[in-house]
Amino acid sequence: MLPATSSYVPYYRVSTARQGQSGLGLEAQRAAVAAFVADPAQLLGEFVEIESGKRNQRPQLLAAIDAARAAGATLLIAKLDRLSRNAGFIFALRDSGVAFVCCDMPDANTLTVGLFAVIAQHEREMISKRTIDALTAKKARGAVLGTPANMTPAAIAKSLNIRQENARINQQNQQAARLAGLLHAQGHKLQQIALELNEGGYRTRRGKLFFPMSVQRLLQRHGIK
Repeated sequence: MLPATSSYVPYYRVSTARQGQSGLGLEAQRAAVAAFVADPAQLLGEFVEIESGKRNQRPQLLAAIDAARAAGATLLIAKLDRLSRNAGFIFALRDSGVAFVCCDMPDANTLTVGLFAVIAQHEREMISKRTIDALTAKKARGAVLGTPANMTPAAIAKSLNIRQENARINQQNQQAARLAGLLHAQGHKLQQIALELNEGGYRTRRGKLFFPMSVQRLLQRHGIK
């Protein structure tokens, strides 16, 4: 159920100063907000944060919350993952007394928001732990970590981009599997689960929409029956 409101305070977040200057990511968020709100007059300014998703120091978000509270407006976010991957932060926002809604999940309730936040945080922590454990085991076998030929700035940057992309894809796939498993346990059909995943912005490992067969493969791949 959408909050009963006649005005919104948009909040946008980009991860780097370069994105903030170029509009990369920001324009897509503004487009989502414009499509969500029928009348531009309902938008009360905007607040733009340039910050890493792993950090919770968000002065612009706090300012947006204060502005929404003062105006009796609803805080409007383009995508849920633009808030934070920290569950405690999501819950603190939920309990702030300010109504908020995400364009990509307009019907989400506090339980749904909390569920997504917990899954996102858990997956981020597990990816970090698996990486550390793998490096520790490799070092214990006597392997020398790092290759001099691969330590040029260009090689390091390329490797970092690849690791970040693989981690992102793996994290999203793990999150999709967990959500699909929860919905499956609640008795949802494969078609219903596919619809929920697609509406939540999830995609298959090849970047495609989910269909009943791909949901079934996802459940089987993660050992969910």
